Formats: sequence, C-alpha cells, structure tokens
Amino acid sequence: MTRTQEPNGWRAAAETPTLPRSAQVAVAGGGVNGLSTAFQLAKRGVRDVVLLERLRLGSGATGKSGALVRCHYANVPEATLTHESLAIFRNWDDEVGSGSPGFSPIGFVQVVAPEHEDRLRENVAAQQRIGIDTRIVDRQEMGEIDPFLHTDDLTLAAFEPGSGYADPNATLHGFARAASGLGVRIFENAPVTAILTRGGRVFGVETVMGTIETKAVVIAAGSWADRLLNPLGIDLGLEPVRTQVVLFRWPAALEGRGHRVVIDAVNHSWLRPEGANCTLIGAERSVLTADPDALDESVDASTIPTARRALAARYPIFTDAIMRGGWSGTYMRSPDGRPIIDQIPSVPGLWVMAGDSGTSFKTSPAIGVCLAEWIVDGAPRLVDLHPFRSTRFTEGSPWLDATSYGDDRALTVSR
Repeated sequence: MTRTQEPNGWRAAAETPTLPRSAQVAVAGGGVNGLSTAFQLAKRGVRDVVLLERLRLGSGATGKSGALVRCHYANVPEATLTHESLAIFRNWDDEVGSGSPGFSPIGFVQVVAPEHEDRLRENVAAQQRIGIDTRIVDRQEMGEIDPFLHTDDLTLAAFEPGSGYADPNATLHGFARAASGLGVRIFENAPVTAILTRGGRVFGVETVMGTIETKAVVIAAGSWADRLLNPLGIDLGLEPVRTQVVLFRWPAALEGRGHRVVIDAVNHSWLRPEGANCTLIGAERSVLTADPDALDESVDASTIPTARRALAARYPIFTDAIMRGGWSGTYMRSPDGRPIIDQIPSVPGLWVMAGDSGTSFKTSPAIGVCLAEWIVDGAPRLVDLHPFRSTRFTEGSPWLDATSYGDDRALTVSR
C-alpha cells in the first residue's frame, strides 16, 4: 500500500495503490538514505520520483539505528559528510521543513587508549581544518565535561560540544513527509525484485506490484542491496551482518543529569542516552553474517553481560544497572567497512548507497544532497564522493584509515 500525508502524520491509504507506469527516478529502499535522496531530488525540481519500500518505512537498519550524530572519524571524507549533515539536523525547519529529527546536541566524547594519542591529535586537527567544532581535552577536562566518566585509564579524549544523537524514526518520517509534500510517491510493501536494463543501461524496475519504466534508479536497500546488484553481474563483496544493542536503566544518581554520547575505543563500545532514564549501548566485538529475512530481533543472553561490563568500565555507576531491553538488526558491510556511494560505471543510470556498516544515519542528509546533485546536475558538489567509489576494490585500493584506533569493522557500528 501507499501512504498519504495527514495533518497528524502518516496513515495507510484506503484505496488499493496503483504504481505509475514510469518515473524520472525510482528509489529502492525506504530507509533514511532513500528518503533523504527522494526529498532532495524533489527539492531540486524533480517532480516524478517514486520510492519503493519492501515492508514499512524504517523497517530495516534505520529504525534500529543508534542514531549518533558525531563528526569524529579517522578520515576526512566521512567527517565531511557528517559536518554537512549536522548543519541540516541543526537547521531542520529551514532545510527540510517537516517534522523534527529529535536532535539532542548533548555533546560527544571520543575515548581512545593512551597509545593512540598521536592519532587522536591528528584526526582532531584534520576535523578542525574543515570547520568541525571539536577539541582535545585532558583527564581533568573530561571530568568536568562528564563527572561520572571513568578516566583513570585515559590521558586525552576528543570532545564535540555541539554533537549528540537524534531520533532515527522521527528523522525518517520528517524526510518522508517533506518528500511527499513535494510530490514524491511513496509505496510500502512494494519490494523491488529486479533492476531492468536494456542496451547496458537502466530502463526500469520490477516490483511485486508491477513494472516502472525509468532511466534513473537509486539502490538504497541496506541489507538487501546485493540481491538487486548481483543479478546485474555487480558483486561489491557486500555482507549483511547482525548486530545487537542493549538498554540499561539509569541509577538514581543520574536522574535529571544524564551523560554525554560516548564512543569508547578502549572498551569497544558506543553509548548514548535513550529516553528520559535509560542508556543504549552497543558493545560487540564479533558479528556474524546474517539473512535479513530470517532475523532474530531479540538480544542473545550472552550479549547482556558483555554490554553491562563495557558500560560499567566507562561509567562505573552502571555496575549493577538493570537491563530494560534491547534489539537486534542487520546492516550491510562492504569489504573495507566503508560506504559505497557511486554511479555504477558499468550500468549507466544506476546509483548505489550501500555497505556503510551501519554508520550512515548521521551522514544521510548530506548523502541525499550529493546523490540528488549527481542525478540532476551530473556530479555531486557538496562533498567529493571519489573516496566512496565502487571501483576501489577492483582497483586494489580498499579504504584503510591510517589513523584509526583499531579495527572498526569488528564493532557493532549501527550508530
């Protein structure tokens, strides 16, 4: 069925939906990247955009994202994407104009082991050069920034005072409402089953509801992207991966105070407040390839003590914290763990956003702008997407961050 905009939000349309026979652009995937792209296309005057979601909007990785909004990366391209996206999160009313992303700029702390001090300094300096509000803080300043933070095993950290986290579903539906208001037609329960080509280029998409002729397709299908790419002879080495997060109730001393958003490279975890009195944490060190259609959405029993230990290691006040819930989801991982954002050279008319290892929620506003610029104007202008090219693997140039703090690909990075 399709969805229509109502004053109080979205509701299922009463009538049986009818797919259009053609569209200027078809977007496969109703996550935040697909909807950001559809919105930006419509904002640039493309009035014939169709978005096709296999189940419900946000039913894939977006709806389960940790939704951290931080600029700290061990590389400039992803930091730049987040920096540009942060401006959209902060100025949502002017930039998007519908809904709210629920952005909470409570401050972000990047914790690293003392042996990675030099890398931390180098990364922060690179981020400052592109205008990111970030700085190095010592142990004393860390205690002032967050008095509950354990710092005995630290010497330096990075602090972004204006970063934080957002509500992933509110962000998604804000983009959806804005896109719908500009004429984008959004269909749920309408999975794309094939990308159709003729003469080596895109000429349509096949769905369970019918076929749409189009010369431009964006695949933003998350853990299902390879199912659309592989039949075209495109193997990007993508793997859908299951990951888990856990919720813990705040101890009484945190009531009314809370804590900062933290990525802890020492204890291999990330964490942020969730709601008014809980903390959400991801703390896995091993992840397994998974079938996204056979996902167990619950949390493994063994994951709970692992998450509690990592949380208490950085915030000792959580040593006996009460577990309040959790969930599992899947994300798509590329061979080097970095996103693939590209117009596939071998198939004119086909654009792909895939393999982000769960880190593209925060960058989705800028990714939508870049893909829309590429489709409408012939090239992305906001951010140079060359580092994200799909051909880097066949070129023998996988993306490796020289100043990373360990193997990020082993983390639960749906954040």
